[in-house]
Amino acid sequence: MRKTINSRIVVGAIAAGVLFSCGQKDETPTEKTVVQTEQNENDEFQWEVDRFADIRVLRYRVNGFDKLTLDQKKLAYYLTQAGLSGRDIIYDQNYKHNLEIRKALDHIVANHEGDDSEDWKNFLQYTKQVWFANGIHHHYSKDKFKPAFDQAYFESLLAATETEISEAAMTAIFDPSVDAKGVNLDASKGIIKGSANNFYGEGVTEQMVDEYYAKIKDPNDTTPISYGLNSKMILNDNGELEEVTWKIGGMYGEALTKVAYWLEKAAEVAENEAQRDALKLLVKYYETGDLKDWDAYSIAWVEATDGDIDYINGFIEVYGDAKGYRATYETIVQMKDFEASAQMKVLEDNVQWFEDNSSIMDAHKKANVKGVTYKVVNVIGEAGDASPSTPIGVNLPNADWIRAEHGSKSVSLGNIVEAYENASGSSMLKEFTFDEEEYERAKKHGAKASKLHTSLHEVVGHASGQLNPGVGTPKETLKNYASALEEARADLVSLYFLMNEKMVELGLMESLEVGKAEYDAYIRNGLMTQLQRVELGKNIEQSHMRNRQLVAAWVYEKGKADNVIEKLERDGKTYFKIRDYVALQGLFGELLREIQRIKSEGDFEAGKNLIETYAVKIDQAIHAEVLERVKPLNIPPYSGFVNPVLVPEMDNDGNIIDVKVTYDANFKEQMLEYAKEYSFLK
Repeated sequence: MRKTINSRIVVGAIAAGVLFSCGQKDETPTEKTVVQTEQNENDEFQWEVDRFADIRVLRYRVNGFDKLTLDQKKLAYYLTQAGLSGRDIIYDQNYKHNLEIRKALDHIVANHEGDDSEDWKNFLQYTKQVWFANGIHHHYSKDKFKPAFDQAYFESLLAATETEISEAAMTAIFDPSVDAKGVNLDASKGIIKGSANNFYGEGVTEQMVDEYYAKIKDPNDTTPISYGLNSKMILNDNGELEEVTWKIGGMYGEALTKVAYWLEKAAEVAENEAQRDALKLLVKYYETGDLKDWDAYSIAWVEATDGDIDYINGFIEVYGDAKGYRATYETIVQMKDFEASAQMKVLEDNVQWFEDNSSIMDAHKKANVKGVTYKVVNVIGEAGDASPSTPIGVNLPNADWIRAEHGSKSVSLGNIVEAYENASGSSMLKEFTFDEEEYERAKKHGAKASKLHTSLHEVVGHASGQLNPGVGTPKETLKNYASALEEARADLVSLYFLMNEKMVELGLMESLEVGKAEYDAYIRNGLMTQLQRVELGKNIEQSHMRNRQLVAAWVYEKGKADNVIEKLERDGKTYFKIRDYVALQGLFGELLREIQRIKSEGDFEAGKNLIETYAVKIDQAIHAEVLERVKPLNIPPYSGFVNPVLVPEMDNDGNIIDVKVTYDANFKEQMLEYAKEYSFLK
């Protein structure tokens, strides 16, 4: 994930994309199609636990947890407690009134019996939307939710439950013109002024931010800190820009104190010294807020490769900041999937071959791709920006110089993918595949193809390529287009190699039919099925969606003369059918070469032209058709998860003697429990 743990994959129904948290995290995130299979009728595990609005909430299983040692179970428990302790932070980061609004909603739901009225049903749906999105703006579109109940009804609930809320928060809920967009990437509206997130104070402008960092950055520094990563930027009483650091004793200090407490407990039962040292450095970073300590921790974390338990914890992905500086709080606790990781180690061992044989210019290739590790893991718990909506793959750290000198960790969240595959049938697939050949290929190879795409994206894609000497970071040179371009670049690396015989030679797939299945899925998704997530008449704004349409639309246009991809109609329905897979691979390679050049050279105008030409505007006729075709399928376009609950068993002296995993909580129960146990910010 170059954030890829920045590359986060968000999967909804069949053709929903995959959002990776890539080391840039899903920054640059990548989305990709996941082919879902029919649920095994003999499997009594309840995968789906709730549906509301455009969301379905699922469960995932923690496979193999009972095989862990007691200390490993305790480590997992402490790490999940640490993650949940910072849950309030993401709400406040997303919007300044979110915490107040959420606490009011929590209190009403916990203290009102409810009824069968439409107003109550609409209120409960709104509350669940806020819980799912970690705030009042949609987790994906970033549009503000519109309550389907009026202010008078809300005020009656406040009075009935003795709940208070400020006038400003009330206005934020009910006035659609106030703070309408969580994250705005349209430069014409002002990407700071037009974004409702809480990363910048009143009066701070994009120009101010640019000038501030231009003054303090050293262009010759080859190991720069991640400027602005853990702070809010405000104008102080003297009218000067100031960074308010998120640290113990500073902003978010109450929550971070709890996070650090559990991290220290985790260090006591760490699996090895390297893991213990990394945890201690993370605590130090939360204490000091010093970004040099963050770098020291990131290096220690990426080099701590032994052990079966691992985690992500920190201010990591910058997708929520249109300027690409400030990161959201995120945590994932995971354990190794031993069998699957052994199978995928081959990618890790051959990453240099992929770099050497890429279509990018030789000058942009790394001579020595260092330290890439890849594992399939099972998630144990998530919080912050990783929950309830989760990535399916992660690649970190995000700092380019750390990745180049010390390597990166890439993981695929195996049990999350398992849950998606078991939770839905194949109705979307049947609706949008053109013929039986395409459908059967997807059923036979789609799941493997999707996983390989994710693996290549994270392990090879985000590790590939280098900047030209003296060129600034993508967030500086490519600005608000950086995330979409990075995700497109990582996707293109994956797509280019999925039709290479080397994949068969390495035993990663049985034939090129797997690559063809992924090509089919990517074009279907990029040109059609992902549009179910966008309101009719609107442009594409989310970076991963822009990435997918950019790639699919560009190769479709460039291949028209040779009929590489044919647009067909049957019974009033549109389909895109690939006619020449080899030629399509060549087009993917051409676009990869160009986007890598744009990144390596910092060519803003070329990057802007690609995004604005291919990634933003939607064919309105196709869009309307997609929405009409998916309506009868009754498949929500977005999915997320409740977490399993880790329950420690104690002896008479209060010592943990075992930790059990339970799956009983539904979405409402879990959100109310979290509100009760992990509300540390006011």
